[in-house]
Amino acid sequence: MRSKAGILVTLMLGTIMASLDSSIVNISLPVMQDQFNCRLDEVQWVVTAYMMAFSVFMPLTNWLKDRIGFFALYVASLSIFTFGSLLCSLSNSLEWLVISRVIQAIGGGALTPTVMAILSFVFPANERGKMLGWWGLGVVLGPALGPTLGGILTQHLGWPSIFYINVPIGLIAISMSFRYMGFLRKQEKVRLPFDTPGFILLTIFLVTLQLGISRLQKDSDTLWGFISYFAVALIALTGFITWERKRSNGIFDIRLFANVQLVSALLVTSARSAALFGGVFLLPFLLQRHMGFAEMQAGLLLLPASLTLAIMMPLSGRWVDRHNPRAIVVTGLILLIVTMILFGRLDVGSSVAVITGAMLIRGIGLGCLVTPLTVAVVNSVKPTEVTQAASLNSLTLQVSGAVGVAILSVVHQRVHEHFAGKGYLEAIAEHQALQWGFYTAGGLLALAMLPAFFLSPRKAAKVGMPVA
Repeated sequence: MRSKAGILVTLMLGTIMASLDSSIVNISLPVMQDQFNCRLDEVQWVVTAYMMAFSVFMPLTNWLKDRIGFFALYVASLSIFTFGSLLCSLSNSLEWLVISRVIQAIGGGALTPTVMAILSFVFPANERGKMLGWWGLGVVLGPALGPTLGGILTQHLGWPSIFYINVPIGLIAISMSFRYMGFLRKQEKVRLPFDTPGFILLTIFLVTLQLGISRLQKDSDTLWGFISYFAVALIALTGFITWERKRSNGIFDIRLFANVQLVSALLVTSARSAALFGGVFLLPFLLQRHMGFAEMQAGLLLLPASLTLAIMMPLSGRWVDRHNPRAIVVTGLILLIVTMILFGRLDVGSSVAVITGAMLIRGIGLGCLVTPLTVAVVNSVKPTEVTQAASLNSLTLQVSGAVGVAILSVVHQRVHEHFAGKGYLEAIAEHQALQWGFYTAGGLLALAMLPAFFLSPRKAAKVGMPVA
């Protein structure tokens, strides 16, 4: 007899570990910047290297799922992620930390799409919205605990301790996988050939896209480095699309992009991810470096948003089964735009009540987006396409997030240099740089409004899929 609760908790633990890492790192970035004596655009690679490596290995999920099965893929991903976390905690330079983050991402890249596919494989359509909502609680429980836990650990034990925390969670998740998900080992394996040219072309595109954006900080006068990287990225993307159109078992089924509902959901996810990952990257610098809060205080100030989101996740899971998901998503975007404006107006002397209010609005806005968008992606495709759609969704989330961090880092750097060059005080230059960064994030969210109106207004339960 399969334990639904055991399966769900096991999958949530793996997700919590990965999501905890995404939020627990940000609060420690100012401390890392001081210890490694580097610029903001250099320390951002602790975040962007992980996200880019994450996105490069994520497309392998569908092939590995067929080749080795869900069980082996999930356990292997957990093991590599746990080992990478240990290496991160032992790093004594920025370069080694970035390399260790890449190793960590090799395991993390497959976790989310694999978990989404397992949920769709195990649970019937009429339970899927509820289960995705509860699993989504695991997605946001990490971010809920991350900022506060990261602040406490960093302030009292140093930043390496934020990576040690993943080790016991990973070992517990691996142990529970053998107990509750062993039945997945009976899954039929399919030995499909690996699409090496497609993977190489996609990797070149993803890496050069990120490097091109990062070059804006170094050669903004000539733009030759920026143009060169983006030219290579465009050529690689064109080659990838051309190659994949001719293959039946490629990295991605290009025909999925003819699905208007899926593409609309991915576009909203892209803009949302770019804005929010970039905004979260800047928040610790606003609270700690500019407003003077200690690491633990900054973590506590970030907690209301994450706790509100954690409460909203199961609620939005039920809402999307009963109400118009498009209206819920649009509401969430509006609330997040308001949040970015409020963040941009925060300054030295802003009250804790104002900061908390902005965080609460952020949590509600995110709660209106995460589960409805996840359900929109899963329910927009056929059962046989769920793993690819989930992988595409996770890839979009990570790539857009990395691009968002790079864009807002560029905006911050250039605005700061502009005002500092005109003789403004450091505090004023920093505030202007942060303000323009948050306003840019708000603009990205506004762009997501257009594809949001193309999402299906149908309730999730009416477009649910049978078990694969």
